[in-house]
Amino acid sequence: MTPRLLFAASLIALIAAAPPPKGLPPLTAQTERSGGAIDPERAKQQLDTVDLAIEVMPASQTIAGVATLNITAKAPLARLLLDLDRNLPVSAIAIDGKALPRSAWSNPEGRLIVDLPTRVETGNKVSARITYGGTPHVAVNAPWDGGFVWSKTPAGLPWVATAVQGEGCDLFWPCLDFPTAEPQSMDLHITVPKGLKAPSNGVLTGVDKLADGRTTWNWRVKHPNTYAIALNVAPYEEISGIYKSRFGNTFPMSYWYLPGEEKQAKALFAEFAPTIDFFESTVGPYPFGDEKVGVVETPHKGMEHQTINGYGNGYAKAPEGFDWLFQHEFAHEWFANQLTAADWDDMWLHEGYGTYMQPLYGRWREGDGRYAAMMLANRVDIVNRAPIVSGKPRSEEDVYQLDKGGPGIDIYYKASWMLHTLRYLIGDQAFGDVTRLAVYGRTDPKPGNFQPRYSSTEEYQRYVEQVTGSDCRWFFDVYLRRAALPELIETRDGGKLTLTWTVPDNLPFPMPVEVQIDDRTVQLAMTSGSTMIAVAPGAHVVLDPNSRILRRSIAVEETQAWRTANPPKGTNK
Repeated sequence: MTPRLLFAASLIALIAAAPPPKGLPPLTAQTERSGGAIDPERAKQQLDTVDLAIEVMPASQTIAGVATLNITAKAPLARLLLDLDRNLPVSAIAIDGKALPRSAWSNPEGRLIVDLPTRVETGNKVSARITYGGTPHVAVNAPWDGGFVWSKTPAGLPWVATAVQGEGCDLFWPCLDFPTAEPQSMDLHITVPKGLKAPSNGVLTGVDKLADGRTTWNWRVKHPNTYAIALNVAPYEEISGIYKSRFGNTFPMSYWYLPGEEKQAKALFAEFAPTIDFFESTVGPYPFGDEKVGVVETPHKGMEHQTINGYGNGYAKAPEGFDWLFQHEFAHEWFANQLTAADWDDMWLHEGYGTYMQPLYGRWREGDGRYAAMMLANRVDIVNRAPIVSGKPRSEEDVYQLDKGGPGIDIYYKASWMLHTLRYLIGDQAFGDVTRLAVYGRTDPKPGNFQPRYSSTEEYQRYVEQVTGSDCRWFFDVYLRRAALPELIETRDGGKLTLTWTVPDNLPFPMPVEVQIDDRTVQLAMTSGSTMIAVAPGAHVVLDPNSRILRRSIAVEETQAWRTANPPKGTNK
């Protein structure tokens, strides 16, 4: 047995006599919070590489792990400040191979503080080997509430998964829980009971069979998004193939699914190649072609786990002719894992683009009719209670929870509609160039000439202005930095039609508008936010006949109010 599989004897005593119910063990406020403002002391640490050996024990619903973190000091370090759920107590820590006394660390609230034996000067490196384990937090409703999902296959065998986007990586391994703390690489060694498999991130480097029948699955992933590191354990079967990219490279594709679902699994796997081609033709090269395209069936809805996307949509069929959940999570390989928001405040870059890719794929497959139908289906879900961005550091819960002043699902549907409007405003070519700049940092991406990168709302705005040569702050000030939508006011007076934009805080909004007058369509510049055009008395006028502009709709607001007052039977108001 290799050293990474030797777990401290004290950890065995942590095995629970009975598994915890959902939501337990409870999390501290520190562990529940992911991201937000980074305190100066934590910012001194650069996480270079991680080696994580972790055993998953479904029978007791416990884990045991040894994590080796290699860190560079960006400023002098007297101690390490790491994130780890206190429900996973630490039994040993070694710094640069030398064991620390038990008094050298503490973790009262989920912030693991490790006093270093000697100060680490700027630019120097330190290695911390942390042995830990226990009963991890059980998700209440994954993936919306993070944690472990301990489930069973239809045959009664273990089916285990993690989903930790909201609460962060510290739910099962010691890390730096903020978006810009991605390591350069991570090795995972996942030990599971006999008969189970453990597909995970990156490239499989080997499977070690232990004497008692357990197996250790060894994976290596580069530049992982920390919340996208995932454990998946079940008696999986696998479909695999090789994809030949339009960019000249080839890479493996794999789908791990539960036994007895071969027919459904083959149908889903058949969607992989056309979906990849859509993204590569519309956005650019698959970002992780030197690793794999991986999807795994999960006992939760799904999540954008890097190169091992979680899928739990039950092979549902839909009139658009493709599995939206698979397509949405796969979109995140570009918009979350390749392009990662530098702060949760910019999460619309993940979810707005990730949501917009489904209508764009519908257009790629079937044309403008399907695109319009899919866009309009999402319009009623925009709530406009808070701006999408605040301009300050925010945690995940600050963004997702309306009661904390966050935009909630507007980072999905409103941001998607904003991108739809932006594409209309600047045109397909410019929109594609802006998207490639945001994703790859360049407009000519090819395999090997880019790496995963961080971005922000401000940078995205600069890219729009760079590509168009125009000051576009007015656009983002209204759609991202204000909650209320612009409203287009129409006034008819004899043979005159006057159109005026009414905008929050009276901001400038020179959004051009298409107007259909009887059987002809004209575009009005609206440079000053208002314009007038002559129309014949009695002419039939339709504003924005192709629904290109995200704007206030009284009909949508009345529909939302009616739905709130008349919930479907069996639900609460």
